[in-house]
Amino acid sequence: MTPSAKLLLAPLALCLSVACSRTPESGAPAPEAATPSAAADASGARRIEADVRFLADDLLEGRAAGTRGYDLASLYVANRYRAIGLAPAGDDGTYFQHVPLLEARRQREGAQFVLQRDGANVEFVFQDEFLPGVNYSAASHAVSAPLVFVGQAVHAPELGYDDFKDVDVRGKVAVYFSGAPSAFTNTQRAFHASGREKMAQLVAQGAIGAIGIGNPVDDAKYPWARGASNWQMPGMRLVDADGKPVDAWPELKATATLSVAGARRLLAGAPMAADEIFERRESGKLESFDLPGQVTLAGATTLQRLDSRNVVGKLPGSDPALAAEHIAYSAHLDHIGLGAEVAGDGIYNGAFDNALGIAVMLQAATELKADATAPRRSLLFVAVTAEERGLLGATWFAQFPTVPKASLVANINMDMPVFLTEVTDVVPIGIEHSTLEADVQAAAAQLGVGLTPDPKPEEVVFVRSDQYAFVREGIPAVYLDAGIKARNPDIDALALYEDFLTGHYHQPSDETDLPINYASAAMLSRLNAAIGRRVGDADTRPAWKAGDFFGDKFGQRTP
Repeated sequence: MTPSAKLLLAPLALCLSVACSRTPESGAPAPEAATPSAAADASGARRIEADVRFLADDLLEGRAAGTRGYDLASLYVANRYRAIGLAPAGDDGTYFQHVPLLEARRQREGAQFVLQRDGANVEFVFQDEFLPGVNYSAASHAVSAPLVFVGQAVHAPELGYDDFKDVDVRGKVAVYFSGAPSAFTNTQRAFHASGREKMAQLVAQGAIGAIGIGNPVDDAKYPWARGASNWQMPGMRLVDADGKPVDAWPELKATATLSVAGARRLLAGAPMAADEIFERRESGKLESFDLPGQVTLAGATTLQRLDSRNVVGKLPGSDPALAAEHIAYSAHLDHIGLGAEVAGDGIYNGAFDNALGIAVMLQAATELKADATAPRRSLLFVAVTAEERGLLGATWFAQFPTVPKASLVANINMDMPVFLTEVTDVVPIGIEHSTLEADVQAAAAQLGVGLTPDPKPEEVVFVRSDQYAFVREGIPAVYLDAGIKARNPDIDALALYEDFLTGHYHQPSDETDLPINYASAAMLSRLNAAIGRRVGDADTRPAWKAGDFFGDKFGQRTP
């Protein structure tokens, strides 16, 4: 062992010794009949803090998928599983499931966005006004074609809505907004706001390029300048058995995104003023139309095959008749790695996003393993990779699980629970779609935890975290987010959450020096464990509710 290796492994060993130590409280009887003691609560909170402090340390350099920092994090989690007593459930008797990836990095040299209109060439400024999309099929790309504005690129004739109805997209570069019409239900918006669905529709309509444009409302929450400063961060795709990238949409020869300023310049030739188009987006009254002129998009991409891994542990079920069925807990282990420096710091540690989610899952596993009897069904604990690059690790596991696919009955996901003060509730995302709703309600009532409806349904978070990968495979799922009802009535927990989103989300400042409330995190662990017990012990497996949007769309998939 080299001196540098000793320096790397010493903190790992120290954190493992703290986080994995079995206290007397961890062996207490299952809390099915009684509320956990204050000592047990404190013990769980300390374990969660120990895990977060290691996983969000600068040593791991932001845990980007495919990096040494992520590999160290995955080794840590595997050994936490081992210490808890979970069996290996990855490939070939290990804790690891191999995930094949293609990394694509955009290059500044060769990037071009030129609008030809009224006999003049209008060049857009790299980073300030536009960023080229990464191309997963070629090292360089270019397209010149007419432009067509297609609203939010939503094709939903069954809902009486179609952005493509009155325009011909074939052979053109489509210009579109993110999101979905405000008149849609939250569930409908969640599905149709998905970038995957938009790209698929653009290809189906015959577009050969795509330009996503910014809008003032979203820019106020997630400023263009902040995201664009990290233009060198890579994109990723899964790689199929033939070595080809999945969901690469090669039919789209070139793509780009525009800032609000860039969007105003592009929309200058539209039939109405740019501000009116922005307002129509918010009111759900967008119209599609051809834009005058032609655009030339070009770019260069560096492509690299790399591998990452999910980390999978198993608590075998206690009932021979049901142990072959599995409930999958999930949390993403990756964050976004190294990026543009902010106040001299270029390590994006991801303490809340999602070191805390992983720690909550590990504590739930600890509590479930400590029960005198395991649930009747088996439980899987899956720390997934590359969530930040498009739910890739979860998608790989949901499509190619390390257990028979038909045996997966439910998913319980944990992602970025922003506990900045002690709260008395959680926000359950997606429970209305399946019979998991009753399990969540009963478990919350048992523990005295309040359930608060999603305060920001317009953010459509149900399709933005790893549970959606399971949903797309027909598996009922739930995601419990941090609550917004502070125990101290003088504190506005929702305002604290909003401040985190504007000031720390995907920033180097998402670190352990933020006031993380580990007691509330321990509460979430207990609740997730209680839900798993109920689902694991039920006579019947969870099911989609009759007529549910996601159940009808995905629930009939053949394993």
